[in-house]
Amino acid sequence: MALAISRLTTLTFATLRPSLSRIHRPFLIKRLRCISSFSLASEMSSPEKKTAPYGSWKSPISADVVSGAEKRLGGIAIAGDGRLVWIESRPEERGRAVIVKEPGESEDKPVDLIPENFAARTLAQEYGGGTLAIKDTTIIFSNYKDQRLYKHSIGGSSPVPLTPDYGGPLVHYADGVFDPHFNRYITVMEDCRASSLNPVTTIAAIPFSDGDVQEPKQLISGSDFYAFPRIDPRGRRMAWIEWSHPNMPWDRSQIWVGYFSENGEITQRVCVAGADSALVESPTEPKWSSNGELFFITDRNSGFWNIYKWVEDKNEVVPVYSINAEFTRPLWVFGISSYDFLEKDGVNHIVCSYRKNGQSYLGILDSELGSFSLLETPFSDVSNIVSGKDYFYVEGASASHPLSVAKVTLDDKLAEVKEFSIVWSSSPDLAKYRPYFSTPEVIEFPTEISGQNAYAYFYPPTNGDFQAPSDEKPPLLVKNHGGPTGEAHGILDLNIQYWTSRGWAFVDVNYGGSTGYGREYRERLLGKWGIVDVNDCCSCAKFLVKHGKVDAERLCIMGRSAGGYTTLACLAFKDTFKAGASLYGVADLSLLRAETHKFESCYIDNLVDSEKDYFERSPINSVDKFSCPVILFQGLDDKVVPPDQARTIYKALKEKGVPVALVEYEGEQHGFRKAENIKFTLEQQMVFFARLVGKFDAADDITPIKIDNFD
Repeated sequence: MALAISRLTTLTFATLRPSLSRIHRPFLIKRLRCISSFSLASEMSSPEKKTAPYGSWKSPISADVVSGAEKRLGGIAIAGDGRLVWIESRPEERGRAVIVKEPGESEDKPVDLIPENFAARTLAQEYGGGTLAIKDTTIIFSNYKDQRLYKHSIGGSSPVPLTPDYGGPLVHYADGVFDPHFNRYITVMEDCRASSLNPVTTIAAIPFSDGDVQEPKQLISGSDFYAFPRIDPRGRRMAWIEWSHPNMPWDRSQIWVGYFSENGEITQRVCVAGADSALVESPTEPKWSSNGELFFITDRNSGFWNIYKWVEDKNEVVPVYSINAEFTRPLWVFGISSYDFLEKDGVNHIVCSYRKNGQSYLGILDSELGSFSLLETPFSDVSNIVSGKDYFYVEGASASHPLSVAKVTLDDKLAEVKEFSIVWSSSPDLAKYRPYFSTPEVIEFPTEISGQNAYAYFYPPTNGDFQAPSDEKPPLLVKNHGGPTGEAHGILDLNIQYWTSRGWAFVDVNYGGSTGYGREYRERLLGKWGIVDVNDCCSCAKFLVKHGKVDAERLCIMGRSAGGYTTLACLAFKDTFKAGASLYGVADLSLLRAETHKFESCYIDNLVDSEKDYFERSPINSVDKFSCPVILFQGLDDKVVPPDQARTIYKALKEKGVPVALVEYEGEQHGFRKAENIKFTLEQQMVFFARLVGKFDAADDITPIKIDNFD
């Protein structure tokens, strides 16, 4: 099969996108592949470059630079004055999540809105999200330390608690909205007081009062999970989604609408979508337009998440725009906002984006005509969108732009972008590193199932100062994303550039089961976790070897969480890779099922067929098949993948005589947030692979940790 590779540079796509559909696919692949080969050859033959082995190149993109650029977005919203408010986590403040506001005309930098002894982060469903809501100058947020809801006025002195003190972070809140009609706040509430492994989730109302803090009042209960409580502009109705075990929200869910009584109770309700057992769908993201129409996203019939509208008087659901592409993503965190409304001349237009074949397409959807008009911006990857009066903010990135938030202003016809300005960036000072950036190439490779392909982003080694000997192929690091219902994105990520600028090839795999390609692709993993993902990662590495891109003797693999499981499974059940790194990964599937949190407690049953499979697909039960080095990293406060997973496989591999190391971090949960731990993890992976697989000396001055059965 021909090597299917295409560049993801912003300018190229901005130029090519209008004509892509008119180019015959084989010609397009061949043409773009030639462009890639030419550019790589030009880069590698520069007479000004020093010649040194792959992997040994010196790079200014240090682990300090990477860890400093690891700011995360925790949500975006618009304040009453039209300016953006966001939550950012700061590694340099030990991962503290801060609410920040876009500077005004008289301000020269963004303004922190909460005191230093507060952090805005919810632990609902462990993954959080939906921490923040704003109305005019009033902010409601979850405080990380005690998990209580607080009310805070922008520019005010100190936040005031809205919810009771239960003696610890025992009740979590997320995805809330103001209800001005009944002077209250409506939110998803997760109550862990009776059981931390099986908390009770409801939709509750928190009264605004000037006196004592009052107990939340349950409005909706009975299902295992809830999200997206949304109130219509007239205050008569509330929409929400719900789902129950054994489903995840992307498997099956339901959208309901409830009608308020005069005292604010839900007295009548109707299921809008998801009630028909014969129709498989996972509706999500209900939103009311300003004139009271309910829109939402579902994947009924086509298997792709498209935008629909509810016709209330007929209780019918009608498509607004149909295309084999995804308008949203899996609900791993609360507060997703994949679309919003822009009103023009009394007509509600929808600003949204869809994702197709690894590319996001931003545009304006006319809900009356059912037409979609593309908007050209520098972003090729779009996630959250919130709109103002005649503009909107979009969270996005591209191969040349790190994760950022931009303000977009359109012309009077809503047809073209008039102004595009970056308001926030995870890595704002990158210009000096551009000669060291590798541009991702989309690859489509054959899987072990005949006629079935999978996808990945391949990053070739790139450094403006170095080139490798002409007879050498680079080492390869394969990354498999977490979830496993997740997606790799071809964006500018310094975690990847750290490797490629040192002379490593890097590939980020969207194995079967990944999102962004529709339900059929997503469901390749049902009952086959540890098989499809493992085979696809191995097939991708072999594909790159076959086409002369990488060195077959220096193939390494890494992954986080579910990706850590795939990493360990590849090392246990295949002989493709020479070493691996598992970050808070799963070694024992049965132990994970017994210990993990409520949100994912039935997830694994959908991915693993039987008790026999649970045993046979657990790397801990096949330690005798491991033969190559492994390094493990684990947060000791992780409730999603508890520390016993890493400790058990570490002990077993050590006893077997396999080179192995374990790094544990106090105070870290599922994902590392502290700058010093992000840095240490990256550096130790690099030196581990260099020492045991690389056949080169790393250019960085890194003191390696002890490797059992090696040092």
